[in-house]
Amino acid sequence: MSGKRPYVSPLRRQAAAHTRAEILRCATDLFAERGYGRVTVADIASATGVSAKTVFASVGSKGAILNEIVDQGVVASDYQKTMRKLLTLRAPEAVLEALARGTRAGNEGQFRVHEAIRAALPVHENGEALWERATSAYREALRTAARHLHTLTPAPDRPEEETADLLWFWFGPTGWRTLVRENGWSWEHAEAFLLRTAVATLFPHACGGSRC
Repeated sequence: MSGKRPYVSPLRRQAAAHTRAEILRCATDLFAERGYGRVTVADIASATGVSAKTVFASVGSKGAILNEIVDQGVVASDYQKTMRKLLTLRAPEAVLEALARGTRAGNEGQFRVHEAIRAALPVHENGEALWERATSAYREALRTAARHLHTLTPAPDRPEEETADLLWFWFGPTGWRTLVRENGWSWEHAEAFLLRTAVATLFPHACGGSRC
């Protein structure tokens, strides 16, 4: 019996990767628009232009598709790049500017993914765990930002844990969604407002510039 692995051409591998990416893209759009519970694998297959069998073979069940969307969304948000830059900054307002800009980029770029996840929460078998999985790295990054702010001069005039909670309130996904999706603000307007609010709240005595 031969131990050789079957040959798979680069073109076939590339085509398979493209199909997988299209399945995930179409599933994200469908989940965001209709809600997770109202979308079937057949719907995803139809939107992608493939068979349901191909969807199962490429990604898996509807639950597996959602899990892949969550995992890819975390990676694509590129929060680690924002954090690397932020931790080199020594001026408190510059840290908050980097945080506002970076979280805006992540939320704006991954908006459809976030909407797909939110739509799944009410009907998912374990929505709380799903949300935790989607946001845990994001929240930990904001805790890291809070710790960094408390090493600077001036430091926020409140406990570090409270600073972390406020950063999540302002720059977490719900804060962005409330302003942009629910209230119709532009991303630029939301960024400027959240930054101004963060500076004025965390550094009220040092606030004398145009942002306050």
